[in-house]
Amino acid sequence: MLGLMQNQPLLISSLIDFAERHHGDGEIVSRRVEGDLHRYTWRDVARRARQVANGLDGWGLAFSDRVATLAWNGYRHLELYFGVSGSGRVLHTINPRLHPEQIAWIANHAEDQVLCFESSFLPLVQAVHAKCSTVKRWVMLCAADKLPADTGIPGLLSYDAWVDAQSADYTWPQFDENSASSMCYTSGTTGNPKGALYSHRSTVLHAYAAALPDVMGLSARDSVLPVVPMFHVNAWGIPYSAALTGCKLVFPGPALDGKSVYELLEAEKVTYAAGVPTVWQMLLQHMKPAGLKFSTLKRTVIGGSACPPAMIDAFREDYGVEVLHAWGMTEMSPLGTLCTLKNKHLALPKEEQMKILLKQGRAIYGVDMKIVGADGTDLPFDGKAAGDLLVRGPWIVAEYFKGEGGDPLVRDAQGRAWFPTGDVATIDADGFMQITDRSKDVIKSGGEWISSIDIENIAVAHPAVAMAACIGVFHPKWDERPIVVVVKKPGAEVGRDELLKFYEGKTAKWQIPDDVVFVDAIPLGATGKMLKTRLREQLKDYRLPGL
Repeated sequence: MLGLMQNQPLLISSLIDFAERHHGDGEIVSRRVEGDLHRYTWRDVARRARQVANGLDGWGLAFSDRVATLAWNGYRHLELYFGVSGSGRVLHTINPRLHPEQIAWIANHAEDQVLCFESSFLPLVQAVHAKCSTVKRWVMLCAADKLPADTGIPGLLSYDAWVDAQSADYTWPQFDENSASSMCYTSGTTGNPKGALYSHRSTVLHAYAAALPDVMGLSARDSVLPVVPMFHVNAWGIPYSAALTGCKLVFPGPALDGKSVYELLEAEKVTYAAGVPTVWQMLLQHMKPAGLKFSTLKRTVIGGSACPPAMIDAFREDYGVEVLHAWGMTEMSPLGTLCTLKNKHLALPKEEQMKILLKQGRAIYGVDMKIVGADGTDLPFDGKAAGDLLVRGPWIVAEYFKGEGGDPLVRDAQGRAWFPTGDVATIDADGFMQITDRSKDVIKSGGEWISSIDIENIAVAHPAVAMAACIGVFHPKWDERPIVVVVKKPGAEVGRDELLKFYEGKTAKWQIPDDVVFVDAIPLGATGKMLKTRLREQLKDYRLPGL
């Protein structure tokens, strides 16, 4: 017997409809590339999202066609979030920090039909547009009078002029909630980047879960500043949860320095902020010398990489701000855990509370997780046993776009499919998970992934290099930075500076290693695979130059 409830699909368009109807006068504030502040409301977002949808219809884009963005956190990007996905197309957010060659490859692999970009990314688009074979429309996120006259990009349009020309009368289509809504590419340890393709259902469920009290706890009373980029896993889902709750949104645009972020926090009475540790480090470094305090900020969620204990202490003790430690992955939409204390922990001394808060946190409803040993057997939740972390749930990938990389899942004895995170972790009796190591070799610098394989491939392309291994080493600001360990070819010579210069133009500047360590040999396993665990042990006393 089935239940007798209405069957309505979970669609992203329902989120913006709800925000318009019940929180229409809620404010959206954006610092634009032009430097000024733009203000309007959820009602305006909904209207312009419908105009975007009409514009895409007018261009004849088919259902599930991809519309790409190279954009900062701002109101125009927000309109695309709802206008593209709501109309049945797929929003593809591209990380502008990638190397131009990577951007072109990703756009072609996704088969993007339209690419919308900020004016500050014009040089980047000029460098890649001729290589993006599927893109038919180029749109600059600017007013008509700000569109440059001669860019070399054929048919370049002003976003505002395009949107303003469309009718705001539009009825959102109804379709299967499992239809694709958006996509984001993630770097892997081998091969090309892989696309995580989210659905309307997964996105709406994730928005619900993120807003729960023990997760992000968003409400219509909050003023929220997402510093985490909208081009990076949908800003951790905040744009969708914001529409669901009707909170005020404050977008920083490209101004992510400590002074600019602090001024926006204060001027817009922000109560809640989200970002990676690097941004908050710059913020605290701006505030402390000037003796500044927060007047309204109460909570900040920090993810992307581990939050240093000193940062949690500074926020809590010096500024009265609660730090919420979070963990997730692009493949998880991205939220997996968030660290909030349970009732029984509230009476503990602060030192004991801190031991808990430094963990990555408890699984949120919708995410099932476990740790397994090398033989695949489940390990106990005792806070001591460490194993490979596996996850499953309705907003976790089942496979990558176009089957890239093959089947990523592993099956347990009951036949259930789990996604291997590549992390090694412990889970205690209260369900608090803590990452102890990464089994994969990508490096996380300032919350952004760097593929060690890419770094190694460039190094071995140098005529003097026989073998190269890239590993991450500690950095006080970026958490981790890559170094490349190199074995020279017999009789060949290459110096540190020459090899680092060899990387220029081949990868993004921030992905270039910070140092080169020359060795006689790199330890190898029985199958000829480099043993990076042993290499890290050999270099355990290494320190980056200047630190």
